[in-house]
Amino acid sequence: MRSWVVWTISTLVVAALAHVGFMFMYPNVVMSAAMARMSAQGENEWRHVARVTEASRVVVRPSPDLAYSACVYNLASGPVAISVSPWGDYMSLSLFAANTDNYYTLNDRSMPAEGVTVILRRPDQELTEAERGSAFAVVDSPSQRGVALIRRLAPTMERFEQADAARRLEQCAQLR
Repeated sequence: MRSWVVWTISTLVVAALAHVGFMFMYPNVVMSAAMARMSAQGENEWRHVARVTEASRVVVRPSPDLAYSACVYNLASGPVAISVSPWGDYMSLSLFAANTDNYYTLNDRSMPAEGVTVILRRPDQELTEAERGSAFAVVDSPSQRGVALIRRLAPTMERFEQADAARRLEQCAQLR
């Protein structure tokens, strides 16, 4: 009888540890794979997704009414400046950490009409007063690498072409 109790408790402990380990590791594994796919041609630059169709699966369950741009950022060499062009309709900039956490979002309701520059940095990276002054926001990233995602409402081909022109003016690049 005693061995059965030890076996049951041991099994429950192993199962609990496996579950907790999986829950902590899974977001990092998923985001690491996504960042590897998105940054195959480099980091700290925008990748613009083609117009979404029913066959698209670059983004999980993408909306055919949105124009997507993504940048895998890397703060290893210093802060990254993310510029966002103005858009007269719904748009958002979302920043995701290496564990999939969305830690910053800016949308059309809080963005100035002329567009913005957001400086992304690690808390230990210093900025000059001029750099701080040029930014709409300075955001501390919880991870060295992550993903910046811009979404724009573009339900028609004409609006998609306008979104494409706007996003071609944007930057995701090392600050210095």
